Amino acid sequence: MPLAGGLAVFALILALAPFWAGGLIVTQHEGDTLHLADLVLRMAEKGQMPHRDFMTPLGIAGLWPIAAFVQAGLGLGHAFLAAQTAVAAVLFLPILRAAQSRFPGGLAWLFGAYVLGMVLALVHGETHPANSVSMHYNRWSWAMAYVALPLAVLAPIGARRDRLDGALIGAMMAGLALVKVTYAVALAPAVVLALLVRRDFRMLGVAVLAGLAVLAAVTAVLGLGFWAGYLRDLLAVAGSATRAAPGDSLAEVLAAPKHVAATLVLLATVIFLRQAERRTEGLVLLWLVPAFAYVTYQNYGNDPQWLVLAGLFALSLRPEGMISNGFGWRMREGLLATGVAALALAAGPAANLVWSPLRHGFARAEATVPFLSARPQDGDLRVEAPRIYQVLQRVAPDGPGQPYAGYAAKGASAETPRKPAVLNGETLPECELTTGYGAWFETAAADLGQAGYAGSRVLVADLFSALWLFGPFEPVEGGAPWYYGGTPGIAAADHVLVPLCPTGESRRNEIVTAIAAAGWRLIEERRTATYILLRPERP
Repeated sequence: MPLAGGLAVFALILALAPFWAGGLIVTQHEGDTLHLADLVLRMAEKGQMPHRDFMTPLGIAGLWPIAAFVQAGLGLGHAFLAAQTAVAAVLFLPILRAAQSRFPGGLAWLFGAYVLGMVLALVHGETHPANSVSMHYNRWSWAMAYVALPLAVLAPIGARRDRLDGALIGAMMAGLALVKVTYAVALAPAVVLALLVRRDFRMLGVAVLAGLAVLAAVTAVLGLGFWAGYLRDLLAVAGSATRAAPGDSLAEVLAAPKHVAATLVLLATVIFLRQAERRTEGLVLLWLVPAFAYVTYQNYGNDPQWLVLAGLFALSLRPEGMISNGFGWRMREGLLATGVAALALAAGPAANLVWSPLRHGFARAEATVPFLSARPQDGDLRVEAPRIYQVLQRVAPDGPGQPYAGYAAKGASAETPRKPAVLNGETLPECELTTGYGAWFETAAADLGQAGYAGSRVLVADLFSALWLFGPFEPVEGGAPWYYGGTPGIAAADHVLVPLCPTGESRRNEIVTAIAAAGWRLIEERRTATYILLRPERP
C-alpha cells in the first residue's frame, strides 16, 4: 500500500476510535482538564482572548481549534476530539512530505505513524494506561518539531524541493511559537544551524519568509497588542515564585538514572555520526542535545519524546561503506545499535501514545458522570465519579508553621517550617485537596447561589479560578485560569473567595499575600466551613 494511503487509513482509525465511547472520558489529570475547560470556554462563549482578557503562557493556536468546534455547537468533549482530528488533517501533508523525502522504506512508515499518533493521542506520554487531555499542546508541538527538524537536518531523498521544504519549516516553527513558545526558542537555533552548515541558503530564506508571513497574518488579525500580552504573560510565569518545576530538574533530565541511558544513546549517536563522516548532521544533533533536554524538562512527565526522532536519524544516516572508527568499529553497525537502542527506550511511551485513542474507544460513558455538572451542553466530557467527588485532604499535623513532608515545596527540606498565610490577621489553615475538585466547586457554587451572589465575578484565591463553570457566575476578566503569581483579575473582581482547604495551598497563600501587598483591603462578607468570601476595596 502506498505510504500516503496507508498513513491516511491509520490516522482515520485513530481519529474515529475515540468517538465510539460516546464522549470524551478522562481518567487522570482532572485539574488540567478543568484548566483547559476554563481557557477554551472563555474564548468560545465569552469572546475572550488569551493574553488580553485572561492570563496564560499557552499560545492561542493550542486553544483556538477546540474553541472553534465549541462555537460550532459541539460539546467540549467532542470538540476536543474534533480539534485533534483537524490538527492531524492540517499536518498530514507536511508529515507525509517529511516522511517521503527524508526517510527510506520502513523508516518513513514508522515516522509517519508515530507523528500522527502524537497528534491524535489521548495521553500526554509515559506508560500509565489512562486517558487525559492534559498537555495536548505538547504533543501538537512535538509533531510540528518532528516535521521541521528532519526537513532541516537531513538531505532530501530524490529531487530537491527547497521552496516547499523551506515553507514547511517556517510554518512549523511559527506554529510552535503560537502553540508553546519554548519549543520554538529551544529548537530554532538548531534549525538555522543545520541549514547554514548545509549551505541551504534558499531553503533558509524561504523558511524565514514563511515563518514571518504566518506571524504577520496573526498580527493582522489580533493586533500588535497580542504579542505584547503574550510576552507579558510569559515573563510573569518565568518569574513566578511558586511555579514548581514540572518534574525533574534540568540536571536530572540529563543525568538521573531514569534518563541517563537516553542521554548516552544520543551522545553516542553524535559521536558515531561524526566518525561516519556525517559531520554536519553530528554537529546539529550535538546542538540539539541541550535543546531536547530543555524541552523535556519543561514538559510534565519528562518523557524524552525526541528519542524516536533520534533513533530514526541514526538509522537513516548509516553510511553505505565500511567506515570504521579508531577502535575498528564499523559505523554502519554502530549507528544501527544506537538507533535501535533509542527506539527501544522510547517504545513504552510511544506505544501508550499511539494506543490511547483505541483504548479510549473501548471505554463506556455509562460508567461515568459529567465533568461539568452545571453545563448539560458539555455532558460529553465525562469522568469516573470518585475522581471528582471523593474528597481527600492533606493537613499539617501540628498546626501553623510545622513541617509536613507530604506537600513540602519542591526542593525544600521537610524539616523547614513554612510560613503560613495570614488574612486580615487570621492565620489560614494548612490544608490542601488532593482529590474532589468537582465536589468542592459544586458545593461552593451552590452555596453562593443560594446566598444571593449569582451573577458575581468571583476571584478564587487558589490554583484554579473556575467557579463560573459550576454555577451562575461570570469569569473574572484579566484572571488566570491557572494561577502563576501576582494579582491577576483583582481589579475586575466583585468578590474574592478564599478556600480554607484549597487545591493548591501555596497558590492560595501567595495570592492572599500579593493582594495585601498591593494595598487592597478585603472586607469579609460571608464565611462557611469551606471558604471565606470577601469584597475587595481598591487601595
